[in-house]
Amino acid sequence: MAPRSMTGFARAQGTLGSHAWAWEARSVNGKGLDLRLRMPPGSDALDQPLRKAVAERFKRGNMTVNLNVTRADAEPAYRLNEPLLRQLVALAADWKVEGVDPARMDGLLAMRGVLEPMAEDDEDEATKAAREAAMITSLLEALDGLAAARAEEGARLTAILLGHLDRLESLRAEAAAVEALRPDVVKERMRRQIADLLETTPDALNSDRLAQELALLAVKGDIREELDRLGAHLDSARDMLGQGEPVGRRLEFLSQELNREANTLCSKSQDVALTQIGLEIKAVIDQFREQILNIE
Repeated sequence: MAPRSMTGFARAQGTLGSHAWAWEARSVNGKGLDLRLRMPPGSDALDQPLRKAVAERFKRGNMTVNLNVTRADAEPAYRLNEPLLRQLVALAADWKVEGVDPARMDGLLAMRGVLEPMAEDDEDEATKAAREAAMITSLLEALDGLAAARAEEGARLTAILLGHLDRLESLRAEAAAVEALRPDVVKERMRRQIADLLETTPDALNSDRLAQELALLAVKGDIREELDRLGAHLDSARDMLGQGEPVGRRLEFLSQELNREANTLCSKSQDVALTQIGLEIKAVIDQFREQILNIE
């Protein structure tokens, strides 16, 4: 099972009696799980079940869940909070400021709490509870649909990521086969470097110093450890992609390690062909990291 993407959208609808509703759930990339709810007044009973259902299904992503409710047999009715309106009118009259337009009635009516939706007095608690249960069922359908959309997108991303890993493995093999790393070529290069050292400072190098310089040259030119670590990181990435769990953060860290090895390889390179391979490795790693940002 492939990891899931953090991008997706789903919609679910329902009806009961004169009420109809529609849930919309969408998500995009995020460092953690960030949930934003948009529900009409009077939907407080749905808040906690919704948050619990989201937490059970998702670990990361910036999510928005919208609920739209309509009633076929009645126009929405509102009640005027007259004491609050009178208080706002008095405050507006007391706080007149030169150059500022006085408060208008339409602005005051738009203040929170001035106009309140009227309760449906003709509805008993059992009917209301049944509707809320049906709305939660529709909500779960929307969230399951979102999870399925994210899984489908995750499968496509996994195929892309595996392609990047295959390319990196191919480049690693090319780097290991570069002619400049052949023992006879390395030996000849070190012979020339030693000759240059002796020619530059013939009297300053004793046997111990010469041994130290030789060891330093050998370390600087040996990229076998970097290639081995690259291979190990690539194997780890494949294992993570096959777990089917939220691995986005772990893959982000692993991509940093891949980039570190590629940088070291380029800095040690003493051959144009090897440097070009190292730069291409870095480019593929950047592409890999861009896609990882979409993984949960």
